[in-house]
This record gives sequence, structure tokens and C-alpha cells, in this order.
Amino acid sequence: MNDWEQGLIEKLTLQASKEQVRHRRWGIFFKFLTFAYITLILVVYLPSDMQMDVDGDEDHTAVIDINGVISAKEEASADNIISGLRDAFEDEHTKGIILRINSPGGSPVQSGYVNREINRLREKYPDIPVYAVIADLCASGGYFIASAAQEIYADKASLVGSIGVLMQTFGVSTAMEKLGIDRRLYTAGENKGFMDPFSPEKESDVAFAKVLLGELHQQFIDAVKNGRGDRLKPDPQLFSGLIWSGETALKMGLIDAIGSASYVAREIIGVEETVDFTHKQSVLDQFAEHLGAGAAKALAYVPAIMGPQLQ
Repeated sequence: MNDWEQGLIEKLTLQASKEQVRHRRWGIFFKFLTFAYITLILVVYLPSDMQMDVDGDEDHTAVIDINGVISAKEEASADNIISGLRDAFEDEHTKGIILRINSPGGSPVQSGYVNREINRLREKYPDIPVYAVIADLCASGGYFIASAAQEIYADKASLVGSIGVLMQTFGVSTAMEKLGIDRRLYTAGENKGFMDPFSPEKESDVAFAKVLLGELHQQFIDAVKNGRGDRLKPDPQLFSGLIWSGETALKMGLIDAIGSASYVAREIIGVEETVDFTHKQSVLDQFAEHLGAGAAKALAYVPAIMGPQLQ
């Protein structure tokens, strides 16, 4: 091997060594960035009850947020809300509870669970009052829950009501016929294909759905009447599914007064210090949703019929 070849080999070896060092440095740098990013996300998305540093020996007003759609798979699930309620009632320094609601409604089952649990806990702890405070929106299932509170407060511009039930589906049988698509549906049970969106609509299906929705609607009405009593004004539109401003809701007896959460804590309960008892998703669940897993899950299954909703 002559000097030229030996020099070339040495240069190539040196260059390769430099490249390895560079790759290692970049690898360390990106690993550090990844670690910093994950740490930041964990800190930002830590549940509020893990972030709080509250003096457990001081009297306080407990606050439980009910945000978004009320559903078993959402943050505003019955499990989360009820867990927060029980913790708040069992805390010896809780002098009152505020349900801070901003929800369009959701599952009648989940809403019913919460409504009944509020009534049970109020009976068990008669010295701890429960107040509902409406933010922007308290409709359907949200109002189902609010009606179990001792009193309801809202802003003049809040949207309140929508005491009704809906079931959503769609129909594409005409489009399929025009495209020459043949629907093949095999069932055991004459009504198993109830409200099938790919088949022509049946009058018997529509009639049955109306009876079912009427039954759920009456359950909703009974719960509201049980909670609000004679505060409700005799208005034929009250249970029609319409929604009203806080100002009109006050006149109709759907709410008791205009006021915010801080107003209720300070002036009604008499304890301005508040503690957040809201139960939220775990850190891992929030992190997964932040990365888009939640959206992917939502798109993975689109039901043909959406069950009855208090929305």
C-alpha cells in the first residue's frame, strides 16, 4: 500500500469517526428535546387535583366543573362527576358545593346517574348545600343535572333549557337505489333492523321511536319538576325543547337568580375560598388525546344510529 492509499484510508476513517460523533450529539440533542416535551405535556395536563396545594384545615367551597358533552367516555362522565361529588361531601371542611356547568347535554343515562346521586348525597349530608352555576350553556342533560341542585344561578346571557330528547339517524336508501346498490340485511327478530339507515323508512319504526323518546322525555320532565317544584312557571313551551337566555330562564323559574360561581361562594355559601374537586382524565389519557389518539378513535367508528340524547 503506497502513501497515497494509506492517506486516503486515514482520511476516510477520520471522517467516519467525525460523522459518528456528530450523529451521537444529534441523537442526544433530540432525546433531550423529546424528554423536555413529554415533561412539559405532563406538567401542563396534570389533573388539577394533583396540582393543588390547599390547606386541608381551612373551610372552603367545593367546586366541580361539568364541561362538554356528558358521556361515559368523556371528561364529563357520571363516574368523574360523582367521584368529585363524593369527595367534596366527605371533606369535613366543605361548607357548600358549586356545580359549575358548561354543557350542551349528552347521555340521559349518565345525566340521570348524576341527578340521583346528588339527591342521595343531599339527603345524607343535609348541612352541605349544592348550587348549580351556569356558564355559557346548560342544555338538556346539563340542565337535568342542574335541576337536582338546591338553587341554580346563571348569567343573563347564559343559554338555559332545551328540555327534550332526540335520536339521530339518516337515510340513504333512495341514493342506493339510484346507484344500483342492493342492500342485503339478514336478521333474526322482525324488528332487529329497526331504523336501519340503508333501508326505506318504516312507519312502525317511526311510531315506536316516538313512543320511546316520549318515555325518556317524561323521565326528564319528572326529574326537573321534582327538583324545581313550584318555582317553575306554567308555560306551555317550558318542556318543548326550546332554549332561553338566563334573563328569560329566571322569569320562567328555570333558575333562581343571576350570579357567578364566585358570587355564590362569597355571598350565598359565605366561604370565598374555593377548592377544585373536579375529577379529570388521567395524565396518560390526556397525553394520548394531545397526540391525536382521541381523534383517531372517534373516526374509527361512526354509528348509523345515535342513541337517545339529551341535547
